[in-house]
Amino acid sequence: MSTTQALWVAYGSGGVIGTIRKQDEVYLVTMAGADDVLGSYPTMEIAKNALHAQQAPGADWPEFRQH
Repeated sequence: MSTTQALWVAYGSGGVIGTIRKQDEVYLVTMAGADDVLGSYPTMEIAKNALHAQQAPGADWPEFRQH
């Protein structure tokens, strides 16, 4: 059974835009309002880039806060 080891919430100018969860050896990205995981990534940096890539073109880099 996999458990979440850490959680980061991504904030943009309009509020929460998504989350990144460290689970086992991967980082799972979920966009705000979505039920499904966007993807599973091997590093936090790649997960952050994947989350940012889902934002509108020209969007500022989100602020990531660990919870």
